[in-house]
Amino acid sequence: MLRIGHGYDVHRFKEGRRLILGGVEIPFELGLDGHSDADVLLHAISDALLGAAALGDIGKHFPDTDMTFKDADSMKLLEAVVNLLSDRGYRVGNVDATVIAQKPKLKDYIPLMRERIAETLSVDVDCVNVKATTEEKLGFTGNMEGMSAHAVCIITKD
Repeated sequence: MLRIGHGYDVHRFKEGRRLILGGVEIPFELGLDGHSDADVLLHAISDALLGAAALGDIGKHFPDTDMTFKDADSMKLLEAVVNLLSDRGYRVGNVDATVIAQKPKLKDYIPLMRERIAETLSVDVDCVNVKATTEEKLGFTGNMEGMSAHAVCIITKD
């Protein structure tokens, strides 16, 4: 059985926070605001995987009202999502994701993001694609108010 999922996430910028994307700390003057580490890329991927398995979204599994997840490492949350899927007989086929941000430039960090995500998903790195784009200074991402990410995935059931 083959299933497809889509995920989307958005976080506003905030001073005094680290910028974590794809499990990688990116040197930048602004971080993302959120209950966890606000890794917008991993949140979109987690939502895509949960959606493909019809298991809701990360807010259902890791609510921002639960202090257990305060400042949580989103890579650990992604690992928990993979375990939920595995418990139901699913495994990840591939993931394709896009980060939408005017700044910072991410191309130098994407290889490490792909490696870390692939390791957590238990797939080869060539099964994980991460892209970055701007919105040509349009909208909230173009105005440097925040960052968003989209992800699609395929999961299979043995």
